[in-house]
Amino acid sequence: MGFHIGVDVGGTFTDFLLHDEAAGATAFKVLSTPDDPARAVFAGLTEMAAAQDLPLDDFLAGVELIVHGTTVTTNAVLTGEVARTGLLTTRGFRDALQMRRGIREKLYDNKYTAPRPIVPRRRRLPVAERIDLDGNVVQPLAEDEVAAAIEELRGQDIEAVAICFMHSYANPDHEARAAEMVAAALPEAYLSVSAQILPQVRFYERTSTTVLNAAVGPVLKRYLDSLVAKLDGSGFAGVLLIMQSNGGVTAPGTVSQLAASTLLSGPAAAPVAGLAYAALHGARDIITVDMGGTSFDAALVKDQVPQVTSAGSVDRLALALPTMEINTIGAGGGSIGWIDEGGLLRMGPESAGADPGPACYGRGGQRPTCTDANLVLGYLAAGFFAGGRIALDGAAAEAAIAEHIAGPLDLDVVAAAAGMVQVMNVNMASAMREISVQKGYDPREFLMICAGGAGPIHAAMIARELDIRRFLVPRDSSIFCAAGMLRSDLKHDFVRSLHGLLAPGGIDPDELSHSVAELQAEAQAVLADDGIPPERRRLEHAADLRYLGQYHEVTVELPADTLESCDVAAIAAAFHAAHDRLYGYHLADEETAIELVNLRLTAIGVTEKPPLETQPEAGPDPATALKGRRPVYLPETRDFAEVAVFDGEHLAHGMRIEGPAIVEQVNTTVFLPPGHDLACDAGGSFMVTAL
Repeated sequence: MGFHIGVDVGGTFTDFLLHDEAAGATAFKVLSTPDDPARAVFAGLTEMAAAQDLPLDDFLAGVELIVHGTTVTTNAVLTGEVARTGLLTTRGFRDALQMRRGIREKLYDNKYTAPRPIVPRRRRLPVAERIDLDGNVVQPLAEDEVAAAIEELRGQDIEAVAICFMHSYANPDHEARAAEMVAAALPEAYLSVSAQILPQVRFYERTSTTVLNAAVGPVLKRYLDSLVAKLDGSGFAGVLLIMQSNGGVTAPGTVSQLAASTLLSGPAAAPVAGLAYAALHGARDIITVDMGGTSFDAALVKDQVPQVTSAGSVDRLALALPTMEINTIGAGGGSIGWIDEGGLLRMGPESAGADPGPACYGRGGQRPTCTDANLVLGYLAAGFFAGGRIALDGAAAEAAIAEHIAGPLDLDVVAAAAGMVQVMNVNMASAMREISVQKGYDPREFLMICAGGAGPIHAAMIARELDIRRFLVPRDSSIFCAAGMLRSDLKHDFVRSLHGLLAPGGIDPDELSHSVAELQAEAQAVLADDGIPPERRRLEHAADLRYLGQYHEVTVELPADTLESCDVAAIAAAFHAAHDRLYGYHLADEETAIELVNLRLTAIGVTEKPPLETQPEAGPDPATALKGRRPVYLPETRDFAEVAVFDGEHLAHGMRIEGPAIVEQVNTTVFLPPGHDLACDAGGSFMVTAL
């Protein structure tokens, strides 16, 4: 078995996990290069090759698999650096992209404006055509208008074209013909067709998703084409897979056509990794949190199934493709502290990133960040950041906090730094409440998996905010998502709108069974094209359901035979239970009619997973890992105390530490407050319990 590599490109760091059957897993971490992410990827590959005493070409020749999570599409949307995109749509619906749902996101803020559409009005061109909800042609496609629209887009130097017509999910013929005309006239343009991208009801969400796919398609394709060419030119002959937002992986050619499926690519691997580390403790319900240099990502897993949503958004733009339900906020080690107009201390969402980075990096950063505060409070050691590769400047950190935070608030530097950390902790705890409490779950019933280069410093303080008594810091905490990528399966999502009541005279059971069979056949064909043998294929079914008259649907997982047989009682029972968990009530006793809106199917190709390495029992005494002592700020006493500092790389299975203490690893640090116990498990991860 050759090398397997997981790569996670983040805003501040690019993370790598190198797995070798003989030597096990090794983590690597380099600063990201936002101007060209591939430079950081190759910098990391070069480090790995050097660690193996091999030239890069010889090393890559021995790599069998690279799984790559990328922020290329996300950053393109956030920065506005997307492709020049045109939209062809049904006459009368030109402004649907701007009108959105007509609902103010912040109901009581009349100054809160909708985001600017990716496609300006001059490039949103209507054409005459109309298909009704049953798929009948009401008005034929005006091909002369399509041709005129294409010429107008040609004159605007567009790079991509999105096509979204009314009710094309019921009959895609008009979109298909318009796509043929665009492909013939503009062969270099990236083409995104809604009937292929998202064949389901809800016109705005379908249009927004199709446009997002078109806008980021050329960006992702250029990046992947360049990356593949560089890898091929450097001796790589293995398999490259790309992480998708749904928590699965797929081939570069496939994802290039569905570029929007990578908009939340990196964080989607976290629940997969979390389940692997939690398995040693028999935990089925977990909340994974990952605090890196730029962002904080929180995701919930119930009964070993990560939560997935088809009502997501990127920079407030609707994305209706299935994505891991991950709450991401601007809270990372690089989050900048500032004082708002009301004189309140804020942290983020703006980040110092990798360049220039926090003030303590000594790379030109002048504004105080969370990392600067952690250094001032003693949680970080100036000489051991990134294993000593990056020397931190404590004086620069203090100066930045004094100028921008302590001075304006009339505090000393230590109090200001403690305030910065506390605000960060509250922000992150709030993000966890959104994916737990607001979804009907009690976070105290879940094992928190805290990862990321910065996360374990804050883990105990976040857990205290939520009254969580146990959390796990994975062995590969600092490259958590990269580790998850190597454990991810191939995954493809399919959807078909099928609207009707689950009642006599409603949905035709034969039509339902036929639709399920069609989805299954399509899924099996795609998995066969991926080279997945039948014994490694898995199909998961779900349906979007709602009570008659409701506005939103609930996606409910269902067994295949329940749908195939149109078992109305079983479908209704599952929906009532899901609705009660989400909203605190159900209408089963009132016999309110239930509507079916969409059928969903997820096709999974099960991949081989690297085994989790385990260690023999070493006894409870951690003395061999003791490095020394240093002053560390304790929130309980609001003062510094001399605490023991341990080398996390030398902690072995069974060793226990009582807080207060610091555990340092090359790429992360764990802060253990008083009243907490840390135990090293068989996998080398740290289970922390509040006593």
